[in-house]
Order: sequence, then structure tokens, then C-alpha cells
Amino acid sequence: MRTLFFLIQKEFLQIMRNKTILIMMTILPIFQLIVLSNAATNEVKEVKIILLDHDLSETSRALTRKIMANEHFRLIDQLFSKEQALEKMQANEADIILEVPGNFEREFVRGEKPAMQMLVNAINGQQATVGSGYLRNIINTYNRDIFSEIHWMPRPATSHSGIDVSSRYWYNPMLRYTDFMVPGILAELTALLTIVLTAMNVVREREIGTIEQVNVTPIKKWQFIIGKLVPFLCVGMFIMTVGLTVGKIVFDIPMVGSLGLLFVYAFINLIAVLGFGLLISNFADTQQQAIFVAFFFILIFILMSGLFTPIDSMPTWAQYLTKANPLAHFIAVSRKVLMKGSGFLDLTSEFIYTTILAIIFNAAAIWSYKKQE
Repeated sequence: MRTLFFLIQKEFLQIMRNKTILIMMTILPIFQLIVLSNAATNEVKEVKIILLDHDLSETSRALTRKIMANEHFRLIDQLFSKEQALEKMQANEADIILEVPGNFEREFVRGEKPAMQMLVNAINGQQATVGSGYLRNIINTYNRDIFSEIHWMPRPATSHSGIDVSSRYWYNPMLRYTDFMVPGILAELTALLTIVLTAMNVVREREIGTIEQVNVTPIKKWQFIIGKLVPFLCVGMFIMTVGLTVGKIVFDIPMVGSLGLLFVYAFINLIAVLGFGLLISNFADTQQQAIFVAFFFILIFILMSGLFTPIDSMPTWAQYLTKANPLAHFIAVSRKVLMKGSGFLDLTSEFIYTTILAIIFNAAAIWSYKKQE
């Protein structure tokens, strides 16, 4: 234990003397958390729309006013030529073209089903899906309201008047995007920064030759790995604490669950990702190689973590691969604890998978470091 104590003390001294690492563990996480949480949003705040109103009746104008009253829509133009409207969409000046037919009000009053056409610019699939969903909801609401006002009007045969569905959003009632993204980005920054720092640290010692001095001492391999792991584990927990504080102060994120449980899980997850960083460093000869290999896996971890797209929407084989992604478990646990208030029993599978990953990665790191002799 005395040997291990001196190894850990040496690593702490090296970290404190390295100004780059100090910046990476203090300023960079705060800067990235604030910038990414504001910028990396999937919210659709503005949908540009062109109206082709061939009817120009009071009913069609009322529908236009209802659409324009919605804050998500911005009227680009009102035209009568479909070709002109398509040219504007081709120039990316419009997201949606809504065409109202000339006999719209007459068919509406007769109780028939007037058909409107909605053309959606689907280059950005998410913008198209959300924007058309907003517009469809407005039209459906207008349809229901106008029938209730003109009670004598016969309803279309296909209308489902007997079912009234009301929705409530649980765990994020105001649908605040930052409440959803900040816990995920914080978990991502904590895990990825510690991977890069660990991978670079061992290789740096190899480059300057100090690791050769360690290799000729009777220090055991597991002592060397633990000596490298413990200081950066403390760095990771420090980043986690700073990130949660900034998230609460700047974004007022909810903290419904137990912070103690979140820190316990973060402790296990950081052991796993640190073992992965040490494993990378054992196969890299230079810091450039270590960074290149680390970022190769980091891209995979981020894209398959569920940070931006739900894991349930991925193909089945990809969902199985996410079991080996510690970042995916970290993001899931952060959101469950902070937003839902999940307890240990709700997080059993994440704890089991992460513990297995921690054992595998660190065992592989110790085994591969033995080959360096």
C-alpha cells in the first residue's frame, strides 16, 4: 500500500504541475456544457410557410390567421402559383407549402371533406416531421372548433367525435430541452475527458522516458494501473461535481433523485472508462496516436449513446452493441436519476453492465501493460 500511495502522490503532483490538464478539468467542461447545452438542440422554433389560398373565403382566411397566430410559423409569402412556391422551396426559402383548394369553404359547409395539400421540405427530416406535425395539429384543432361553433353542420362520416384525448408530459412537463440535454452532455463530457486525459498521460511518460524508470522498479503491474487510475478518477468526480453545479445554477436542471446514487454510479462508470483509456495508451506510441484512437471510439460512443437519438429507434443489432458502451449507460442513469428520481432497483441493469465493463477494461489494461516490458 505504501508503494501505491507514493505512485498516486506522484500522479497528483504531475497533474497539478500540468497547466493544460488543469484547464481541461476546470474551464473546458464548464465552457462546453454551457455552449453545447444551448446549441445542440433539436427544437424546431421556426417553420417558414407559404400559403396558396385559391379559395379566399372567410373560412380559409380564419385558418390562415390561426396558423399565423402560432409562434412556430413564419409566413414567407401568399401566392397563387404553385410553380412560384416550389421555386422558393427549391431555394430553401420555405419549409412548408400549404395549398387550399378553390372549393374549400363550399365543401366544408356541405359537410364534405375538403382536401388540402401540404408540401414539406424534407431535406432535414426532423424539421419536416416536427413542422408538419405542428401544422397538422393546428388544422385538426381548427376543424374541431369550427364544427363546435356551427353545431347544425353535419359532421363528416369519418370524424371520430366520440373520443377526446388529453395529454400530460411527465418528468418534463414544460418540455424544456435543456432539462433533457444537460444531464446527457454532462455525462458525455465527464466520461470522454477522462478517457482522453488518461490515454495521453501514460503515452506522455513513454515519450519523455520516465516510464522506463518505473518499469525497472519492483512495482507490480496492477499497482501501476491503479496508481494511474485513482488520480484521474478524482479528476472525473471533480468534473462531475462542477458540471452539476453549473447545470443547476445556469440551466436550473431538475434534481429529483438521489445525487448520492448518481455519484456512486459515476464512480463505477469512471473506473470503466479510465480502464478503457489506459487500454488505449498501452497500444499507442505517441500522444497523437493515443488521441486519434481515442477519438475514433469517442465518435462511436457518442453516436450510439442515445444522446441525440433514442437507442430504441436503432436497429436491433445496434441496440445490443450499446450494451458495451459505458457512455450510453452513463447518459441513461443521469437522466433517470435527475429527471425521474429513479432508485437503485430501477438502475440495476445499468449497474451490472457497467461493473462488467469496468472489470473487462481494467483487466485488459493490466494484461496489455504487461506486454510493454
